[in-house]
Amino acid sequence: MNEEILLGLNDNSVIYSDLFGVFLHPEIIKPLELLYLDALTNGFDLVLASGYRSYSRQLAIWNEKARGVRPVLNSSGNRVNILSMSDDEKLWAILRWSALPGASRHHWGTDFDLYDKSRIDENYQPQLTVAETESPGPFAEFHLWLTRKLNEKDCPFFRPYAVDRGGIAPEPWHLSYAPVAHKYYSQLSVDLFKRNIEQTEIELKDSILRNINEIFERFIKINE
Repeated sequence: MNEEILLGLNDNSVIYSDLFGVFLHPEIIKPLELLYLDALTNGFDLVLASGYRSYSRQLAIWNEKARGVRPVLNSSGNRVNILSMSDDEKLWAILRWSALPGASRHHWGTDFDLYDKSRIDENYQPQLTVAETESPGPFAEFHLWLTRKLNEKDCPFFRPYAVDRGGIAPEPWHLSYAPVAHKYYSQLSVDLFKRNIEQTEIELKDSILRNINEIFERFIKINE
């Protein structure tokens, strides 16, 4: 598999979806349209908050968090003072909610974040927090339906971050298209990420490289 596509450095494997307003892997679009129609039938308006995300975009997010420009949250969803931390502390804090550039599943176009637009007004800005997905959050009913849908035998979508394994925090709003995502996932290696980070101008670079094996095991090569 092309390493540039795997790392999000090349967007030749994704196309724009007019319905969802984001770039996605072409094989995901029809199944996602069916999921959308099923949600609509059950009274929900399935909207994507994000789809494909390039390496450069993920790198910008990472660097802004490391510099304290963009908020960094703890496991409870509360903002932490990133500037008061050591480099290693910053690293683990950012990784709790944000993937290392090159390691985001969004790079593949197979993964997306979603919410239910039908339960909010035009002034509400979804935060993509666990609290929103649980009662009395606005998307609680939608996620109950979604869980039942994902448990159906023939459903091709799953939540890669459904369980807290001590790495990435649970993200019930993040879905992945298994038939294609598993192929990308099988190509991941610690050497690939190490080579890439060595060639990248990135904040916390020394800390990343020093902890690359643990990062890979806890935040990248998790069990699907």
